[in-house]
Amino acid sequence: MTSSTFSLGGDLTVNRLGFGAMRLTGQGVWGPPADRDECLRVLRRAVELGVDFIDTANSYGPYISEELIREALHPYDGVVIATKAGLLRTGPDQWPVLGYPAYLRQECEMSLRRLGVDTIDLFQLHRIDDKFPAEDQIGELATLQQEGKIRHIGLSEVSADQLAAARDVATIVSVQNMYNLSMRGAEPVLEACEDHGIAFIPWFPLAAGPLAAPDGPLQRIAADHHASPSQLALAWLLARSEVMLPIPGTSKVAHLEENVAASHIELTDDEFETLSKAGAAQS
Repeated sequence: MTSSTFSLGGDLTVNRLGFGAMRLTGQGVWGPPADRDECLRVLRRAVELGVDFIDTANSYGPYISEELIREALHPYDGVVIATKAGLLRTGPDQWPVLGYPAYLRQECEMSLRRLGVDTIDLFQLHRIDDKFPAEDQIGELATLQQEGKIRHIGLSEVSADQLAAARDVATIVSVQNMYNLSMRGAEPVLEACEDHGIAFIPWFPLAAGPLAAPDGPLQRIAADHHASPSQLALAWLLARSEVMLPIPGTSKVAHLEENVAASHIELTDDEFETLSKAGAAQS
């Protein structure tokens, strides 16, 4: 049986099913959400249900997600808040990359202010910007860590080679790449994370495509567990690796409760293999 918790950096133990706060914003991840009060309820309910790892970014809104998290949860009381920098927002659904070290420092300082903390638990480089040396971008985060403004450093959307190079510059405790049952191109990165005890945070965790069709394997196995296909997709991720920290997001309490319930589903070995093979055929 896999563990239900993971220790980030060896000193921040969290439940492996977290919450991704990108959806607490307007359309195109731009501006305020349609129902602000419901988003505040989602954050508070997540913590009530045992979620103690919340992932956000300065670019969600921009700024909106971090501000809502502070309003709903500050002073956090054992909840680990992870945020990111490295993307600009120039409009809805627009995400230019900017890894200029001085910009990363500025955004760290602004996230500290918005979240109302002296140290950010986990600060992630949202993308490596190929316009600047990667070691300068990661090195700036390492300097901020030395100054006590960042506790741990993470990366997002990197290759296994980029992860290896980054580990020569700083201690990396997490990687956030797109990964789900039917999109598993990040498998080499996941394996590298397993080798080094690094958390792997899959974004877009619920995508299942044809696997979720009425006659598909997700639906059939979900019925056996009195669960939904999306719950099975999360259960598969949790079973896939002990370093896996899925962060499904939502702006609705009912959907949140459904997602969190997935952490209680235990797949048999046969069910896990069936889903793995079906997913591999789609990827």
